[in-house]
Amino acid sequence: MTKGDIINIVAEGTGLTKLETGAVVDGFLATIGYALQTGDSVTIRGFGSFRTVHRRARVSTNPKTGKPMQVPDRIAPVFKASIDLKKSVNKNKTFE
Repeated sequence: MTKGDIINIVAEGTGLTKLETGAVVDGFLATIGYALQTGDSVTIRGFGSFRTVHRRARVSTNPKTGKPMQVPDRIAPVFKASIDLKKSVNKNKTFE
């Protein structure tokens, strides 16, 4: 499913136009991105949480050349699914 698919489904379910729904989805994603950029976490009850983790510098192998290469420190976004979402997926139900 793509962002466009999500916009279409939400627009049909809410009666909003696709343009309005697109603005809401864009705002939602931008808010999550901003929170992560500023070091905050985002928790959506029944769905999951977004946070950042620090990945230390390490030596890895270049897959093309096989030579060692240095991977620098970085901050990585992480998503952890809620128990409710995990149960929903495992029971092959639709998420409510």
